[in-house]
Amino acid sequence: MGSIYKLNKISYGMHTNKQKLTRRLKILEGQIRGIQNMVEKDAYCIDVITQTSAIKQGISNIEDALLEGHLGHCVVNQIKSGQTTKATKEILKVYQLKRK
Repeated sequence: MGSIYKLNKISYGMHTNKQKLTRRLKILEGQIRGIQNMVEKDAYCIDVITQTSAIKQGISNIEDALLEGHLGHCVVNQIKSGQTTKATKEILKVYQLKRK
């Protein structure tokens, strides 16, 4: 039940970029399948590493878009509604997540 709550919180903040995010995730899904195929066919290691690096960058870009949407929408709304303590905690959480 907790994961559904988190999903609802996340989807609320990203509703305007949903199509872009979905498209990016589908591209990444295809890239991962491509890497699986490369491994099965014993592709050159550096080529596989190049593809995994591209996937990591793609995931990072998705994460950045989600965080931007969350900060620009959810956190701003919290501040406007006087929930500054909650907004501060969320900003710190975002900061901690990005540092990992």
